[in-house]
Amino acid sequence: MDDQNKNMVLAIVLSLMVLVGWSYFFPPIQPDETLTPPTTTEVDPNGVAPVPAVGEATVATAPAIQLSPEEQRAEALAETVRIPVKTSHLDGSISLLGGRIDDLHLTEYNVVLNDPSEKFTLLSPASSGDPYYVVHGWGAAGGMDPALLPGALTDWQIESGETLSATSPVTLVWDNGAGLIFRKTIAVDEDYMFTITQSVENTTDTGVRMFPYGIIARKGEPDTLGFYLLHEGVIRFHDGSLEEIAYDDMPGQEMVAAEGGNVDRVDVEESGWIGMTDKYWMTTLIPETGQNFASISKYVPGSDTYQTDMRLPVMDVPAGQSITATTRLFAGAKELNVIRSYQDNGGVDHFVDSIDWGWFYFLTKPIASLLNFLNGIIGNMGWSIIALTLIVKAILFPLAYKSFVSMSKMKKLQPKLEEIKERAGDDRQKLQQEMMEMYRKEKVNPMSGCLPILLQIPIFFSLYKVLFVTIEMRHAPFIGWIEDLSAPDPTSWLNLFGLLPYDVSWAPVIISIGIWPVLMGISMWLQQKLNPAPADKTQAMIFAWLPWVFMFMLGGFASGLVIYWVANNTITFIQQYTIMRANGVKPDILGNILKRNKAT
Repeated sequence: MDDQNKNMVLAIVLSLMVLVGWSYFFPPIQPDETLTPPTTTEVDPNGVAPVPAVGEATVATAPAIQLSPEEQRAEALAETVRIPVKTSHLDGSISLLGGRIDDLHLTEYNVVLNDPSEKFTLLSPASSGDPYYVVHGWGAAGGMDPALLPGALTDWQIESGETLSATSPVTLVWDNGAGLIFRKTIAVDEDYMFTITQSVENTTDTGVRMFPYGIIARKGEPDTLGFYLLHEGVIRFHDGSLEEIAYDDMPGQEMVAAEGGNVDRVDVEESGWIGMTDKYWMTTLIPETGQNFASISKYVPGSDTYQTDMRLPVMDVPAGQSITATTRLFAGAKELNVIRSYQDNGGVDHFVDSIDWGWFYFLTKPIASLLNFLNGIIGNMGWSIIALTLIVKAILFPLAYKSFVSMSKMKKLQPKLEEIKERAGDDRQKLQQEMMEMYRKEKVNPMSGCLPILLQIPIFFSLYKVLFVTIEMRHAPFIGWIEDLSAPDPTSWLNLFGLLPYDVSWAPVIISIGIWPVLMGISMWLQQKLNPAPADKTQAMIFAWLPWVFMFMLGGFASGLVIYWVANNTITFIQQYTIMRANGVKPDILGNILKRNKAT
């Protein structure tokens, strides 16, 4: 394969990779209580009763007029007595009715870029427009009457604490009037981890049996991005295995009659956690390290409820004694350093895998870690991406050096190659034999230029995955007009990048490309000019269009990725130009530009 054909093949391969990658990754009423219990047919050898029914009654009556989700949420919050939650990262409240954690804002994250007036809402009450909440409680076992246990409408009282903060836990108490006193102490750290300590004091002269549980529930399928690149739905880890269940797949889970609804249950022996994840946010139920428990993913069609349960083993509460169960709840942003800290220092096994690293996890994980490290030093994620590009190019430099040296030798051999073609004429076999013999004598590998390019493909997709799924990129600025590296370049050539007073918001992103995509196209075009145009007119035409096709195809990608591509092209150009000069080949860039323009 001669140099021109090799380049042709590489161009086609790269074009197909991007085309396939693009099509794969970018295809293109008043709510009531939603925590639905298993049916009363649920039994096991220990006589475990259903998880207490919290869907038996609504908290509020439907309003007479149609309310916006924000108005519904405000009314729902006003209906119950609440304990404020206030930390450096969280703001919200806990409902004394049912003792639910059902009101939570993430104060570090704006809904709209540069608009601090509205913070992202993670959790909302059951009677709001977008129910998503967490409740902990006790289930009956050993023939115990479930009515003696706290439920959805239990009125908890404040025993201690006024505001839940990182330095001030709160304790709720409920006396069932029949000799059992329940307490629930809730603490939270400076980030997003709650610790829930549940206790039962048995003042009767008879022992009882029960089990602690935690539930996360959402009513109605949440709005998701619907990208194949990203998992949104149930996520759980159990004894070394990570499992992801999309919301669409939950109704299709195998029916377990004892549970009611559609249920997927795993009995965890040593370590695990379960919850629901969105692109950037997550709620997760976490037992103590080494605690066995039942991990349950559940969808109930009747109430359109998506639910994850954490059920601990049955516990005996002897007469005159107390028992305690402690679990944790993560409710917040999936910040890599925070998640890793809970894994490494908090004993939450494989918690960093709650971030969707994808098939190339062996690349996406170190890329994300390196980017975070560089950002910690540089303080700007855009410059960190450029620094990452330099590091990647440095790692691949030995391969690139061999590739560019080989390409330089191929350029020197071009006259000999033309002589061989003339001698061989139409004899393709003779042509190939003489070419291979020439390559052997000159110690040139015509395919050596492929490897660095092929290695760039998984790095390219891995970096895109990191930019797409990690919250560190969300609303991260670079310089100038780039205020969000996770979004496309906001400028557009249609109004001369803002010089003309025309609104171009109507135009699709793939057409209305900005300055950085244009720079990417120019950098690819300049790379081509290091080599003369192929003699074949078809090849020359394809090569002439290739940079501009890529420019429009990648123009709608995250600006951080395009910045990486510009930096990569620029460094590659400098490397190739320098190495070619060092090996006696003088690239005639201006001459190649004039020749190609004349040819086209």
